[in-house]
Amino acid sequence: MQEHIRKGAAGAILFDAAVSPQVDEDWFEPATWRALGALRQQGGGRGGVAVIQTPAGECVLRHYRRGGMVATLMGDRYLWKGAEHTRSFVEFRLLAHIGALGLPGPEPVACRYRREGLFYTADLITRRIPDALTLAECLADGLLDGEMAELVGALVARFHRAGIWHADLNAHNVLVAAEALYLIDFDRGRQREPSEAWQRSNLQRLRRSLVKLGAASQGEDAFEENVWKPLIYRYERTLRA
Repeated sequence: MQEHIRKGAAGAILFDAAVSPQVDEDWFEPATWRALGALRQQGGGRGGVAVIQTPAGECVLRHYRRGGMVATLMGDRYLWKGAEHTRSFVEFRLLAHIGALGLPGPEPVACRYRREGLFYTADLITRRIPDALTLAECLADGLLDGEMAELVGALVARFHRAGIWHADLNAHNVLVAAEALYLIDFDRGRQREPSEAWQRSNLQRLRRSLVKLGAASQGEDAFEENVWKPLIYRYERTLRA
């Protein structure tokens, strides 16, 4: 990681100069990539995610956007507390730390903030993890079995053992690729002193997500036996390893 900051009148761009020696404002505009024929896909939802073909390879561009009731008032604006506290700078640096630890997360490429008075907006670019499905998609396709559940448990344990707290651990933020599983979307995540309290809370959030998406459609007992027990078994073994 060769961290470089490019400051401008309205904000700043933070990027890894080892990945791309130059990143400018156009990198964060989907319209730019569309005009170049390099916008592979663009989705809605809270994050406003676009897949783009950049000089650094295929990447994911995410615009930070609030969720819940506060989104009605604030939309994509956040209260300014200084550059080092912007959502984009914090997540970029956490992802760089995750990579340095050898944990499977998205590789950060660049991020920016744009300030307007008391508020700012933000964007993040990471390398795209190819040929991967979310755990939610695997569940919908009937692919979530005990073996996959164990892999998920091991994945979460590796992050917890390193003290990496994911603020929104759910089935949409676990990616399943042929060679490995990944955790994505570390907005508001941080490194914490490992403790059973937050680790169990994190796991329960994942459990609620799976149940909400239909993992217990065959009954709570079947879900417990076929999915959750294997997940926790492998989680606890990996955590103690």
